[in-house]
Amino acid sequence: MSNGAREGGSATALSGAGAWWSDPGLLVNGDPDHVWGLLDSGVGPGARLAAAVYRASAHVHRGATPGVRRQLLALDAARYGDRDLSARISAVPVEGEPAARWRVNWATGSNVDARLRCALTGHTGEVLAVATGVVDGRTVAVTASRDKSARVWDLTTREQVGEPLTGHDGVVLAVATGVVDGRPIAVTGSGDGTVRVWDLATREQVGEPLTGHTGWVRAVATGVVDGRTVAVTGSDDQTVRVWDLTTREQVGEPLTGHTGRVWAVATGVVDGRTVAVTGSDDQTVRVWDLTTGKPVGEPLTGHTGGVRAVATGVVDGRTVAVTGSDDQTVRVWDLTTGKPVGEPLTGHTGGVRAVATGLWTATPSPSPAADDQTVRVWDLTTREQVGEPLTGHTGRVWAVATGVVDGHTVAVTGSDDQTVRVWDLTTREQVR
Repeated sequence: MSNGAREGGSATALSGAGAWWSDPGLLVNGDPDHVWGLLDSGVGPGARLAAAVYRASAHVHRGATPGVRRQLLALDAARYGDRDLSARISAVPVEGEPAARWRVNWATGSNVDARLRCALTGHTGEVLAVATGVVDGRTVAVTASRDKSARVWDLTTREQVGEPLTGHDGVVLAVATGVVDGRPIAVTGSGDGTVRVWDLATREQVGEPLTGHTGWVRAVATGVVDGRTVAVTGSDDQTVRVWDLTTREQVGEPLTGHTGRVWAVATGVVDGRTVAVTGSDDQTVRVWDLTTGKPVGEPLTGHTGGVRAVATGVVDGRTVAVTGSDDQTVRVWDLTTGKPVGEPLTGHTGGVRAVATGLWTATPSPSPAADDQTVRVWDLTTREQVGEPLTGHTGRVWAVATGVVDGHTVAVTGSDDQTVRVWDLTTREQVR
């Protein structure tokens, strides 16, 4: 171990050069703030294990002496089942301390809490939005956060892909994915009032930000209108705007009618027409024909709280919208008739802030997420909850998206606890 690491880490080690996770001396003697900054830079199982071991007692490391930190890290490594790493940590010399008097041969609690093992970590603020897409044949999640960044995650390896996407000057509140000219893209909306487009293959911003909204951009969706990929955005300025993602120009005038902030946007196809479905603080759901820019029918009413989440799907051949609200309910709407389908889905004990739909064992299911820190899966045909709520987040769940990884339908969720979690919707277990 270098003297630099003993004194808080050499410039080389702390910059992330080399396999930092193979040096237990850095974990024991390095300045905790510097080590914490390295935890997301490693690639592969060794790095992930070392990072997980360090995080297990991270709340103690900052205030602990290196001698105490050595004991904690050795114990946590044993709990993770890596006795070799535990022994190497115990053998680390600590200046001014005698050699460790004991080594951990085994530890109870080897089934470490999934809250420590399964989360995708790296964001330093609440994770407010999630979308899934495909890049180079691999399913990825794109997450947006209060830390003003978006991040891309490979859902097969559950590793972050490249550096965070940065450029917004405000909280990143919304994200959607799509394809433009054959290239996978992400579209983000922010508290800075702008919309940005990112090439997911290069992770570079495409062109200048899209401007026009005069409030926070809280919702983004993508769709195809007349062969063109468009983004549909909703804002605190109570408008919905449509953008041509090839020309990066606004299409037509803003869509107006909501009398509150627009929290949610989704797109779908009804009777051959591409529509947008929006939800607002005004407690209504509205449907818009994206070819004409006109509303379709009357607003859908029934929620008694702000509508925070919207998704679209197909049930028994009919396009439906699924909405979540501050009133703690999820509602399903037939977009052909404009009528509610059955009674509201109830069970959440907090406002429902996110909804996604997907196919689970060939049955359409939405996965709503809520202030009560749970994710619930509902069968849209039977309108019954599937199994027990999915638990593990320790904060409000703001975002959910679905995708397919290795043939399994998964849900990806983001939370106030600054983590992203992946759930297998067949087993209803977190993906480890």
